[in-house]
Formats: sequence, structure tokens, C-alpha cells
Amino acid sequence: MGKNFYVTTPIYYVNGEPHVGSAYTTIAADVLARYKKTAGYDVFFLTGTDEHGQKIEEAAKLKGMSPQEFVDSITPKFQKMWNLLNINNNDFIRTTEDRHIKSVEKIIKKVYENGDIYKGEYEGHYCVSCENFVPESQMGEGDSCPDCGKKLRVVKEESYFFKMSKYADKLLKYIEDNPNFIQPSYRKNEVTSFIKQGLKDLSISRNTFKWGIPLEIDKEHVVYVWFDALTNYLTAVGYENNPEMFDKFWNNGEVVHLLGKDILRFHAIIWPIMLMAAGEKLPSKIFAHGWWTAAGEKMSKSKGNVVNPKSEVEKYGLDAFRYFLMREVHFGMDGDYSTRAMVQRINADLANDLGNLLNRTIGMIKKYFKGVVTKGEGEEIFDVQIKELFFEMLVKVDEEMENIQFSKALEQIWKFISRMNKYIDETMPWKLAKDETKKERLAVVMYNLVESLYKIAVLVYPYMPETAAKIWNQLGINGNIEDARLENLKEWGNVPEYTTVKNAEPIFPRIEVEEKKEEIKVKSKKIEPTIEIDEFKKTKMVVAKILLAEKVEGADKLLKFKVSIGKEERTVVSGIAKYYKVEELKDKKVLMVSNLKPVKLRGILSEGMFLTTMEKKRIKLIEIDNSVPEGTLIG
Repeated sequence: MGKNFYVTTPIYYVNGEPHVGSAYTTIAADVLARYKKTAGYDVFFLTGTDEHGQKIEEAAKLKGMSPQEFVDSITPKFQKMWNLLNINNNDFIRTTEDRHIKSVEKIIKKVYENGDIYKGEYEGHYCVSCENFVPESQMGEGDSCPDCGKKLRVVKEESYFFKMSKYADKLLKYIEDNPNFIQPSYRKNEVTSFIKQGLKDLSISRNTFKWGIPLEIDKEHVVYVWFDALTNYLTAVGYENNPEMFDKFWNNGEVVHLLGKDILRFHAIIWPIMLMAAGEKLPSKIFAHGWWTAAGEKMSKSKGNVVNPKSEVEKYGLDAFRYFLMREVHFGMDGDYSTRAMVQRINADLANDLGNLLNRTIGMIKKYFKGVVTKGEGEEIFDVQIKELFFEMLVKVDEEMENIQFSKALEQIWKFISRMNKYIDETMPWKLAKDETKKERLAVVMYNLVESLYKIAVLVYPYMPETAAKIWNQLGINGNIEDARLENLKEWGNVPEYTTVKNAEPIFPRIEVEEKKEEIKVKSKKIEPTIEIDEFKKTKMVVAKILLAEKVEGADKLLKFKVSIGKEERTVVSGIAKYYKVEELKDKKVLMVSNLKPVKLRGILSEGMFLTTMEKKRIKLIEIDNSVPEGTLIG
């Protein structure tokens, strides 16, 4: 098998507009496709729309449109959304296209000629919304659909059936022989359990509506939607009209289907059996991800809590939105979407960790070397450590991406980003810059920082393409980051000597969430000098819990703190080292001004100021009772 990779999303049903669920799957596929390209694969990435079925026919009739007019009005909304989300797909398929109709005709002909399609009569409960017949054993309360909860219709009609039951044992053996076929692994157990209950033959045609692909063997029938829809994965890679392409990406490529857990059975049971009956190779991997809730509640239009990708991108920026979806939960698990979680990710991961590393590095290159990257000579223990960590991380990231674990891969990348921030504190470039004899060492340190950012940009590129390009641009790197390859990162020294960095511009400004507070009116004596109440309101005081305190090397008066203010953690530098021992400060709750403009003290970005008193020439922190939660606003 060559290094060919084919990744798909489901084709989205055009009965509504794109939402966070469809955006999640599509962004995931885009990240995987971009990563595989950087890994040297020839990649084909497909998404599209499912445009046939009774539900579409009825929706079009209600709007006074033909079904084709109706789908033509909806499909562009998906294409527009994917452009907004910077989705770099190779193809967008519509099941109403002629190439797809011919593919469906071809696969049904093959299966029919193999003796696996027969005519019969179907009587059962049918869900129009899900386009699915539901066995009585699976019906919900009041004869409802177990998936969408809507009332089922009793349908009795002539139908053509696919002999799905014939292949049950063969599919079970395939799943057993290919343990990575269905992912995550616990989903595999659900599928095998369902198969072992006994598979019934599948109704694959309908004759009570007309909006579908006519069945070649009987033009009074149209193809049942799932047999129609699933074939799209073959159509796009040339099943009907391009044997060379089909051989490359389907027969000799790694084929991965990404989809929501609600449609796993169709993809892990019906689809593989269709392929077996048609004599075609099965996909390499079928991965079912979880669902998103909104602030702990199921999303629904009636609750008004459906997350709109467009509005989220407008609020937070495209790459922040992409990063959050890929980082917040392990792929496969359910996730909760909230403003608090989004803001925390942006401020902690993107602004503090990645943004500060870039800004500090460029600032010091400009200050100490007039913006020109110089390699220098020599290597010390900290240099060895960061290189070892990077090369270990590179292997781990590839392992996680092979397992389609985006969040875990990002966790590995962020460990390295955090380590590089620590590297600055360990090597203290500001101290080296004061000693002319340390100029060579300073050059080595600064080169390692620039080189690490070069590599970080390549690794975050699949997730945040625009951000990665900005990092390269600020570092003064020539070329298109899309052309970067992971293989090149295995050497230390990708950044050419004498590269000139550009101006540092914040790639992720911190976000402050406005919280509504009741106005409190107080009577007080007039004291000079006075300020207006609006000026006082600008000061945001919160309860902070000290998580860690340590001395700042080379500064007798300064202590460095890591504090929690409820929603996030901050770094604070305070000049109280003469008055406290670091071991007595842990877990104390103190008052802190949280909205001061961050300042650098001895190269450390301080993101707040503790409130203190002066008693007998001794500075004392204003301590708060432990029962008061950190993050509590004062005022």
C-alpha cells in the first residue's frame, strides 16, 4: 500500500443548516487531512451533501418548490460554511450529481447479479426524519423513533431487499481480524453485540415517493436513502469513471470515515456488507465521535442554545474555534461547549503559552541581535533537554494522530510549548545579555527559541493554519507553511542563520468576559483627592488562591506566584520576598487586582497585583478566609 490517504466526513442531510456537530466532524477531517499531508501522504479529502429522500420531497412541497430547487437552495450554505472554517477539501459531492447516480446504478447492479437483492413486501414502523425502518424491539415509548424521538409511521409496501443477514458472520470475523476497524474500541463492542442479535435483510427501495435514484431493475422504485448515500464514498474517488484514481485511493490507500456516533451502525454494518456483496475492499477505519452539549444541556432550537459556528468564529476568531473543538475533549467522547471553557482555552493555551513564547522570543531577538537570528556555538544541559523532549514529542504526536486522538496530540505539543517557556526562565537571556563574554551562549539560546517556534508552527498548522502562517511570517521564514513536512523536523536547524525576524504582533489577545454586576450605592464622607465611581469600577479585584510560590533567581525582593482566580490560572510577580518564606504561602487566599496591564519583571510576565498593607515597616498580604471561593469578585 502506497502513502495514499483518503478521509471522509458523512454527507450532511440538507434538511437544515450546518451546526456545531457537522462543523466538528468537518474540522476533524480537515485537521487529519492536513496532518497526513505534512507526513508526506498523497491525500484526498471528501465532504458533501445527502439530497434524496421522502423528507426532502415533503419539505420542498411545503415551501412550494421542486425537490431539486429545494436542495439547490440549501447545499450552498454548507459550502459557504466550510469556506468560512478554512476547510481544505478536495471534493464536495452531491448525491443528485450524475456521476453519483451512475455509481449507485453500478453497485446495485453488481449486488443484484450476485443474487443478493430480491423483491418482497415490507411492513413495519418507519421514521421519515431518520429515513430508517425501526424494529419493534428498538422502538421508543409510544411507538417513537429511538434516535430522534418522533412518531413512527406504519408502512406496508412492496420493496426490494438486500440480503444483509447472509453476511453477518463474515462481517463479525472481519471485525475480529481487524481490531482497529471500528474506533473508539468501545464502539466496536456495541456494533458486534448488535450483529449477534441477528441481522435482518434490508429494505433498499421505496415506491411511495419519487425523489430518489430510480432502481434500474424496476423503475417504479427509487433507491432507499442509505444504499444511495453510502455509495458517495466510492463515487468521489472514481468508482464509476476513473479506475486509476479508484485504485490509488480506495484499493491502495488508507481509507478513514469520520462520523457522529448516531450513524455508526449504518457505516459499521450496512456499508461494509454492501462492499462485501459488491466485491470491493472495506475501509481501513470507521471512527465515531461524540456529541456536544451547551453548558451541560442538550442543544435544541427550542432552548435557543444551538451553537452557531459562524457567530463563534466572529466572537473568538477562526483558529481559536478550531483549536477549542479539537482540544477540549478526547475525540470519541461527548463534549460540553461553554463560553467559560472557550475563554479559558484562549487565554491559557493560546494567549499565555503560545502567544507569549512568540512575543518574548521576537522581542529579545530584536533587542539583543537587532532582529537577526544567529546560531552561535556550544550546547548546555537545557539545550539537550529541550531537543530530547521535542524528538520524543514528535513520535508521540504521530502515534496519537494515527489513533485519531487530536486532543491528546495537542496535549503533547503544549507540553513542549510550556517547556520552551520554562527554557527562557532557565537560561535567562536578559542576564546573558549583560555579559559580553556570554554573547555566544545568548545566540545559542535565541536560536533554539526561534527553531522551536518554527517547529511548533508546523505541528499546529493542521489545527490552526492561519496562526501557523502568522508565526512563520513573524519569524521571517520564507516559503509556504503548507509545504512543510514532518520529516524535515527530525533535524535541529531548520531556520537559516541570519534570518531577520519581523515585528511581533499578538496572535491571540487575551479575552476579558464582561460580567453583569448590580450597582451598590453607598454613602461616604468626601475625601480628597477623590475619583469618580466609574474610575473605581475599572479596577477588578478578585480572591486569588496561591498554588505555587518560588524565588526569582537573581532578584532578592521578587517572588513568582502561580495563582488560581477561579476561571483561570495566572502568573504574578510580587516584591514581598523579604517578608515571607515561600513554603508558608501555598494555599493562602489573597486579594488581587486582575485587570492591570501585564508587565514583565525580570523577563517574567506578571498578570496581576496583590493588595497589601504596611504594618510596622512590614508588607503584609491581605488574606481572605478560606471559605471564600477563588475568583470571587470584590466590590
